[in-house]
Amino acid sequence: MPLNRLAMKRNIRLIIEYDGTAYHGWQSQDNAVTVQDTVTAAVCKLTGESCTITGSSRTDAGVHALGYVCNFFTESSIPADKFSFALNTILPADIKVIHSEEVPQDFHSRFSARAKKYLYYIYNSTFPSALLRHRAYHVYYPLDVEKMDRAAQHFTGTHDFLAFSASGYSAKTTVRTVMEASVVKVSQARHIIHPQRDGDGQLIEFSVTGDGFLYNMVRIMAGTLVEVGFGKLRPQDIPDIIAGLDRRRAGRTAPAHGLYLSEVFY
Repeated sequence: MPLNRLAMKRNIRLIIEYDGTAYHGWQSQDNAVTVQDTVTAAVCKLTGESCTITGSSRTDAGVHALGYVCNFFTESSIPADKFSFALNTILPADIKVIHSEEVPQDFHSRFSARAKKYLYYIYNSTFPSALLRHRAYHVYYPLDVEKMDRAAQHFTGTHDFLAFSASGYSAKTTVRTVMEASVVKVSQARHIIHPQRDGDGQLIEFSVTGDGFLYNMVRIMAGTLVEVGFGKLRPQDIPDIIAGLDRRRAGRTAPAHGLYLSEVFY
């Protein structure tokens, strides 16, 4: 698009919440229903323009979002803060815009991001929950949350996370900086209905914030922490796994449906 034509358009940023159960991830794909395609169709219908939606991150099939950021350029006269209301009348029930605003022309949802925060939920209970089947990873054997939290602390700092990257993924570098990582028991989360059962079942939250994440990195971290929780690995094994740069030494890749993109920082 010519620069002078682009300068005539407003840059609109959306913050979106979505349930990824029915979608094949964020990014547009042939012969698959994606969140990006669904949001793009809604924006095009609302503005009457041909449009392109730029997303802050790729999320896998089944992954959810609490604060996904995307942006688009438009010549529409709709007030920036009203895009959220208007789009929510078009979007399906499992995708909603929770905020809309105009941002500078040079804002880019992906390249302007400084960090991202992910949450991963584990439902630790003897029996699975019908309510959480698409919201949290069910683990039936007891987990030691304190050990999992001690293990998570070793993720913080700047490391080569090759051992926590899915095979076949190409990246310029596998070095990433993790600013925060923790594991706690939670009584509830605003996006999860926590089944209350007599003496059984706990909801465990793994929170991690970093400047970037490799493909399946958070899910591999979560799977590794589960192995720490039931004693297959020790908290002090994590530094050696990171240093070994060997995917086979880390835990399994935890299921997608427990993962949430929580926030993108700019």
